[in-house]
Amino acid sequence: MTKQLGLRIDPALLRFATQDLLPGLPFKAEVFWASLEETLNDLGPKNRALLEKRTALQDKIQAWHRANPNYDRASYRAFLTEIGYLAPSPPSFTINPENIDSEIAEVAGAQLVVPVMNARFALNAANARWGSLYDALYGTDVIDQAGALNPAGPYNPARGAAVIAYGRRFLDQAVPLAQGHHQDVEIYNLNLPLKNPDQLIGFKGDRDAPTALLFKNNGLHIEVQIDASSPIGSGDRAGVKDIILEAALTTIQDCEDSVAAVDGADKALVYGNWLGLMRGDLVAELTKSGKAHIRKLARDRTYVGLAGQPIKLPGRALLLVRNVGHLMTTPAICDKQGREAPEGIVDAFFTVAAALHDMQRPIDGRMNSRAGSIYIVKPKMHGPEEVSFACEIFDRVEQAFGLTPNTIKIGLMDEERRTTLNLPACIHAAKDRIFFINTGFLDRTGDEIHTSMAAGPMVRKEDMRTQPWIRAYEAWNVEAGLRAGFAGRAQIGKGMWAKPDEMADMMATKMSHLQAGASTAWVPSPTAATLHAMHYHQINVRDVQTIRARETCASMDDLLTIPCAEQGGRDWSAADRQAELDNNAQGLLGYVVRWIDQGIGCSKVPDIHDVGLMEDRATLRISSQHMANWLAHGIVSHEQVMNTLVKMAKVVDAQNADDPAYEAMSDNLEGSIAFRAACDLVFKGGEQPSGYTEPLLHAHRLKKKAT
Repeated sequence: MTKQLGLRIDPALLRFATQDLLPGLPFKAEVFWASLEETLNDLGPKNRALLEKRTALQDKIQAWHRANPNYDRASYRAFLTEIGYLAPSPPSFTINPENIDSEIAEVAGAQLVVPVMNARFALNAANARWGSLYDALYGTDVIDQAGALNPAGPYNPARGAAVIAYGRRFLDQAVPLAQGHHQDVEIYNLNLPLKNPDQLIGFKGDRDAPTALLFKNNGLHIEVQIDASSPIGSGDRAGVKDIILEAALTTIQDCEDSVAAVDGADKALVYGNWLGLMRGDLVAELTKSGKAHIRKLARDRTYVGLAGQPIKLPGRALLLVRNVGHLMTTPAICDKQGREAPEGIVDAFFTVAAALHDMQRPIDGRMNSRAGSIYIVKPKMHGPEEVSFACEIFDRVEQAFGLTPNTIKIGLMDEERRTTLNLPACIHAAKDRIFFINTGFLDRTGDEIHTSMAAGPMVRKEDMRTQPWIRAYEAWNVEAGLRAGFAGRAQIGKGMWAKPDEMADMMATKMSHLQAGASTAWVPSPTAATLHAMHYHQINVRDVQTIRARETCASMDDLLTIPCAEQGGRDWSAADRQAELDNNAQGLLGYVVRWIDQGIGCSKVPDIHDVGLMEDRATLRISSQHMANWLAHGIVSHEQVMNTLVKMAKVVDAQNADDPAYEAMSDNLEGSIAFRAACDLVFKGGEQPSGYTEPLLHAHRLKKKAT
């Protein structure tokens, strides 16, 4: 560790800050370090006190459940109010964040979440603002892949024809003609007879023979590319070679659940990639089909308007950054007492400093926020006090860097039970900064189980989605946002589609997020973003929100209905219990082994049925807490769980046999740090703060790195 004023800094992180982050910013490096040290000294004790309050509340709730095995919701609600778990509701209010970009405030569209630790993934996600509909359809199961439509091998003309037909049907929905159908169009030009002529807004190439037409529907752009000499266009009666959709309007570059960043070197990599995105110079080298490629940020897209005026559209998604929550500390920076710094405070200073490199440009030169805001998504906060504390951190960063108050915007992840129950108060605490709220089933369920660990054994995971609390939670989030004036000002989001290879199912079901009133929803890949974009052409979310604002579908009683199993789980057969254990253990081990051994925080992990699921730490939280709950109530035994983990270690090893970097667990269970980590997540799950997996994962990853 290297001393810097009163702090001790990991050399890798200090080198990054000195050589890359701070040069070019409008203040001296000493100001950065002095402000960080002062903030850590002032706010560190408050951070620790908030975490101690979490523990105190949890202890009281556990004791109450043990003393009140047969209770009613009224007494339970009175108890939660008495101990301060339920906060007073604020009077009616409207959020008032200023300088919000249109991608957040005005236009509904898909949202990508990506580990910023991986430069290639980060660039792919940033460039997912635009995507080829033809490529997305050809390469996925949205179009039947059997028989004559099989996509394997060289180009299949029959499948290509099916893709073109699908694309024309989409145009019929999004930009319908005054008469007839797009499949009958023989030439695309500026005289195209549209039902709504205002939807055609621009073109590329020659006015009389354009190479592309630009349309707009529900705020989203569609580019129809025309080239009769191209391989695809030559087989199209109108010479259309592709349909390009505006897809991922926003992307969360994640420093939290999808990365494995446990020390100064890791944090320098995370911050370095975010800095590269903000400066616009991040690149990634990759080899494809034996050829080296350099990936970099896409340029803005230019067109000519119908009146001859230039049109310039962003070539990249609006980038948001997810910091860590209040729980974790980082060994990358220690204070003068030798205590590790709260990682959330460190994240705020470093990610905002990186964003300043883009903010310093004139508006027309910025690569990210044209409105002049810095968007930080803040996860895992418990109640309005902790939201206020996050805003206080941002206040200090703005003061340190000379930023206008409320330049830093906050996205509130509604994934903790205490936040859900107090969501209006949480929004009110950040009403001048807030730009985003969303729901997350896995983390929220993990906290639901942990908070009520002593209440009884929980239902099986597959039954959790049908419980009253989860339905109320999804509706409550939308209703709270709309009542606070989010429509036209901020995003209301829904969670991830976790099956990147099952796009047909996504297209059949993810429309429900828009129908519920969400203005954005998470997708696992650029391809998924392109496909999900079609939903936003089919449904006008603003119209849905207008209707939903008049409805009330959620109740506090439902939110307080703990998902305990009927009859205490006594009706489950031995086979039911073992199947649940197998499913939980396999999913947990499949993710943990990559996290610990390879430092992979997010990847496509095969489930017990070999279906690839896009997993991050939230998967571990729900699985480990579910197993810990059943252990605590004697539904399963310690021996049974251990035997299951041993059995599933062999299954996971077999699933990863083709990965040359993979280290098998079952060959040496005692020596496998990853296997020991998985065991700790289960057997020590009940004692983990809020059921979080980070403390144990970080400890075991540091052991692995030390080897």
